[in-house]
Amino acid sequence: MSWRTLLLALCFAVPAAAQEDDEEVVAGLSQSRISISANFDGSEILVFGAVKRESPIRSQPPLGVIVAVVGPSGAVTVRRKDRLAGIWVNQNSVEVDAAPSFYAVATSAPLEDILNDTEDLRNRISIRRAIRTVGAAGLVEDPTNFTDALIRIRKGAGLYQMNPGTVEITESTLFNTSISLPANLTEGEYLARIFLTRGGRVVTEHRTEIYVRKVGLERLLYNLAHEQPLIYGLLSLALAAIAGWGASAAFRWLR
Repeated sequence: MSWRTLLLALCFAVPAAAQEDDEEVVAGLSQSRISISANFDGSEILVFGAVKRESPIRSQPPLGVIVAVVGPSGAVTVRRKDRLAGIWVNQNSVEVDAAPSFYAVATSAPLEDILNDTEDLRNRISIRRAIRTVGAAGLVEDPTNFTDALIRIRKGAGLYQMNPGTVEITESTLFNTSISLPANLTEGEYLARIFLTRGGRVVTEHRTEIYVRKVGLERLLYNLAHEQPLIYGLLSLALAAIAGWGASAAFRWLR
């Protein structure tokens, strides 16, 4: 049985809750656990679902689907370099209170066509709205430039993605898209948020979690570094000393 047939069956089998627009989301992921090992070079998650409704399909306003996958958030300090006496040095800095370590947005149409600004502000869907900076305006004259720089850097690293028109909708009921996960993922709990919109307004939202974990030697080293930093530091020094002695011995033997 294909995933499309399964989702259609679920739409009719599961009683629909009372919703203002009588539309809900039944969704699934191709994988909900990502394992980061030594040879991890990225992954891809297929997000698929269906719109569950008890009334006939409405053609107007048109249906929009937004899929957002967000990683763990944390504070980030963004610094600006300026030329001083012929060299580049750090000058102004802004503390970003919370910025997702990963954020990808896929939409069925350009975001501004299916989501109005009020709904974006309320649900924090766009990349800029997902970043929270409080009090930066009182520290520097141009705080938005620092936010733009953070977005630009993380977009270049594949950590922030905006993919309009990549959600495929079939017969106003089935939808699917894929989200690419880069190799430099941060470990933690990720959240997949799926929004249905009509006329720029969010009709309903569905959430599901994705777990990203280090495995094998990477997991051991990660736990050691965070739980036993002294032992981790001593082992690092010992390994560096052994590697240096081994390289010296090899060069002496070669001579």
